[in-house]
Amino acid sequence: MWKEENNALCKSFVFNDFSEAFAFMTRVAMLAEKMDHHPTWSNAWNKVDIQLSTHDAGNIVTDRDRILAKAIDALV
Repeated sequence: MWKEENNALCKSFVFNDFSEAFAFMTRVAMLAEKMDHHPTWSNAWNKVDIQLSTHDAGNIVTDRDRILAKAIDALV
């Protein structure tokens, strides 16, 4: 479940290994590029942490973030 904290939607995704995590990140990257709305994220082995906020709206959570979060969930 996405949590709203520090003016961002945040969620961690855990996979079986690095390859699965990296493949997920690739799918998210393609989606984010298509939507022209890019996450702040990090990866450590099988875990991907994502934070979404709308920078040009003052780094707050907007509908763009909620739409991207829903689309990211659909990739898992």
